Amino acid sequence: MQAFDPTALRGDLASARFEPGPTDDKLILSMGPQHPSTHGVLRIMLELDGEYILRAEPVLGYIHRMHEWMAEQKTYMQFMPNMGRVDYLHAMAWNWAYAGAVERLMGVEVPERAEYIRVAVTELNRISSHLLWWGAYLLDLGAFTPIMYAFDDREIILDILQAVSGSRLTYSYFTIGGVYGDVPADFASRCLAFTRHLRSRLPMYRDLVTDNVILRGRCEDIGVMDVELARRYGATGPCIRGSGAPVDTRRAEPYGVYNRFDFRIPAYTEGDAMARYMVRMDELATSCDIIDQAVQGLPEGPIQAKVGKTVKPPKGEACYAVEGARGKIIIHVRSDGGPKPYRVKLRAPGFSNLSVFCDLARGTLLADAVSILGSLDLVIPEIDR
Repeated sequence: MQAFDPTALRGDLASARFEPGPTDDKLILSMGPQHPSTHGVLRIMLELDGEYILRAEPVLGYIHRMHEWMAEQKTYMQFMPNMGRVDYLHAMAWNWAYAGAVERLMGVEVPERAEYIRVAVTELNRISSHLLWWGAYLLDLGAFTPIMYAFDDREIILDILQAVSGSRLTYSYFTIGGVYGDVPADFASRCLAFTRHLRSRLPMYRDLVTDNVILRGRCEDIGVMDVELARRYGATGPCIRGSGAPVDTRRAEPYGVYNRFDFRIPAYTEGDAMARYMVRMDELATSCDIIDQAVQGLPEGPIQAKVGKTVKPPKGEACYAVEGARGKIIIHVRSDGGPKPYRVKLRAPGFSNLSVFCDLARGTLLADAVSILGSLDLVIPEIDR
């Protein structure tokens, strides 16, 4: 058999499509859908030459959820609970994107107190998402202990958000014009106590995992994505920030009251799985800084604007973008003047972040595919195409 050179597969995508020949010894392997590593509903067809990946093709038919179609069958407010199902790990961000799009369409001004609350709960939800990713990623790579610490810290956030919204996972807390209910009297003190606690844990996370030679060996120089490749595929969030571009919707297209807060946008230039890991770990501290500023500056006042019992935006269309835990979320709403949206389009960051896997996996070892896939932080139900 002719010797296989994996470096030859890192060029043009078409070069991965080979015609079988008499000396070929290839294997077609279905990676998923199963736990672990593909997390239930993602299937990737791999073409292998021994342990090396010649071609990777995600099969998206398992993950369509018809959210956009459902939006057109419901009233504006009836569709809001769907946002907690599109991305069940950062539901608050999707709440905000949908509410923001409708508010922009209607010209509604959200009260200042509601804006501060939105920031605080969305950043708490971002931390809980990153903690679950951290624990699950290490579990995929063979380390069991970190997920126990991650869930221990995440439970504190879920207790706070349950007291605020009544839910622990699929939140539907935002409403058109604000939030459904005010935060408890001890909300600020509980948030500040949590951020102090998490900051005290981060050095332990670094010693336990980040500086571990096994993790470094599994992640460094694996799945290298330069910034041009990230832009070509439309990758956003920690994926593009791990490639050296400090692009964050909270700064690039400020919404709510984010422009009032001082925070750092973490970015790394290496572009590998380790760089994407480091971005998310640094974002834990960034979100703590934002939460502290939001709850310490929480103003008094109303939490909802008056929009009426039946939401009927005027004819037209509006678009709203927010920064989710996995990248840029965009929701485009079009109204015909009735009580139901005429069209709703969801731009889920997981779709483009998954698409780049085809390029990153080619020429790598099969074992490295798990590391690359996990570093993209995919929540599959958010992909709605």
